[in-house]
Amino acid sequence: MGTKKVYIIDEVHMLSSAAFNAFLKTLEEPPSYAIFILATTEKHKILPTILSRCQVFDFRRITVTDIVGHLAEIAKKEGIEAEPQALHIIAQKADGGLRDALSMFDQLVSFSGRRLTYQDVVKNLNVLDHEHYFQVTDYLRQGDVAGALVEFDTILKNGFDGHLFVAGLGHHLRDLLVCQDPRSASLMEVSDDLRKRYAEQASQLSRALLIDGLERLGQCDVQYKSSKEPRLLVELLLIQLCRVGRPKENEWSPPPNAGKKSLNPA
Repeated sequence: MGTKKVYIIDEVHMLSSAAFNAFLKTLEEPPSYAIFILATTEKHKILPTILSRCQVFDFRRITVTDIVGHLAEIAKKEGIEAEPQALHIIAQKADGGLRDALSMFDQLVSFSGRRLTYQDVVKNLNVLDHEHYFQVTDYLRQGDVAGALVEFDTILKNGFDGHLFVAGLGHHLRDLLVCQDPRSASLMEVSDDLRKRYAEQASQLSRALLIDGLERLGQCDVQYKSSKEPRLLVELLLIQLCRVGRPKENEWSPPPNAGKKSLNPA
């Protein structure tokens, strides 16, 4: 058997119709030594006559669970003690890229030594601690406007961007919503310990608050970059969600003397 040559054509969907027709002749009578690999992210744009002559392989992004498992194996082989939540944060930050996850893992181990903790990962990857989201959600459920605003102010003072907070809170509410039903609970990509906390908080929240919150957060996400007062935009969002969480008790407590008549009227 002779030596094979592999020809990789990236983003093949960008070829013109004329180029596709010319390439079709090559595919109909391919050289015996050639193997063509057509790579594309938009398979539907390839001509059916081309696609019918190809063996199709659909590649999907690697799940958080798979990345965590791979990192756990590496940590075990290298004698590194890594907390499960720390590996989950790395996997989520990698966003489906195993190479990125390995690179981050290597850098964090170089910084932290043989023990990798959740706090080390959160600090060095500039990730907002999920404790903030649990706390803010509790304030929304209680209708505690002041508590929610103070917590948001603390997040900003820690150097985190308000837009990052909006996206993170949306993801948090999404996870709470899906874990309310056992059928969709598997859609959550979190550690087992964190899954229990989500289930506990989700049992205390109404579905109306979660759905309304996701809708409002989506709108805030779109409006954030174009807003001249992005902080006020987020604060207004939190106030509105506090109203949904506890409609009848959603305002700040009135001053102690509010409503009392003065003993010495002018």
